[in-house]
Amino acid sequence: MERRSFLKKIMVSAAVLMLGVNAVNAKQINWPDEITFGVIPVAGTQEMENTFGKLASYLQKKLGIKVKLVLPSDYTGVIVGMAHKHIDLAYFGPKSYCEAAKRANAEAIATEISAESGTPGYYSIIITKKGSGLKTLADLKGKKWAFTDPQSTSGTLVPSVMFAKKGINPQTYFSKVIYSGSHEFSILDVKFGKVDAASTNNLDFNRGLGKQWKKSDFNIIWKSDLLPGSPIAVRKDLPETLKLAIKGALISYDDRENLNKMKILGYAPANDSMYNGVRELIKFKESLNKKN
Repeated sequence: MERRSFLKKIMVSAAVLMLGVNAVNAKQINWPDEITFGVIPVAGTQEMENTFGKLASYLQKKLGIKVKLVLPSDYTGVIVGMAHKHIDLAYFGPKSYCEAAKRANAEAIATEISAESGTPGYYSIIITKKGSGLKTLADLKGKKWAFTDPQSTSGTLVPSVMFAKKGINPQTYFSKVIYSGSHEFSILDVKFGKVDAASTNNLDFNRGLGKQWKKSDFNIIWKSDLLPGSPIAVRKDLPETLKLAIKGALISYDDRENLNKMKILGYAPANDSMYNGVRELIKFKESLNKKN
């Protein structure tokens, strides 16, 4: 009942927002001819071009202006691109969004609804290879470890805070620590034995099931509390009518085939305060770094 009630609220919100979109059609005179949509590297380039490319095409059709998809090589590239006004709209993780809100004038407008939980949230997880015998954090001592990107929430920030609370220093606890660059790379690094364990998240793990890996390839040895969903954000200085139109279009997005590939039900309204808990984690990690 709770899930149905939540989805009903999302549908109502979408209807209200689309009324707003229709109302501003006559006011588009101050809109740019083109906007650029940047996406953090959560998977391989081809996979992201397929899924986010379809979303960009949908937005272009809905907005009536060109929407150009760009795929920077790392999370920081998206933040810097928005800071220099080369990116107008972006898909972030929670931590990279917090950095972009501080450094690049980013404003969260929508967030993913997980197909697994039916809510706007996801989980950080730690995986090892099935048959490795590595089933606890204690088993990982002296093993090879992969974070994703320094700006990743589930792939770096959340497990780093968890380690710190347990008195674990990754640089000394593990025999080797790498940054893989994306969740897909981290998962494949574990599958093919490049590393013994890695932190990722349930959404990106599920996105590759049946394509590049199977659930039975791995042990999931740790799972975080629920994290706020990954947001799509705009630059604050875009025209208000354009921001409203983008938000309405995202919340109304209903390409079931593409949403199924992305392992989400759709998008819900988002605001900046949803990510205050992530900011607290960032502050905690920064305080630890100062002590070390």
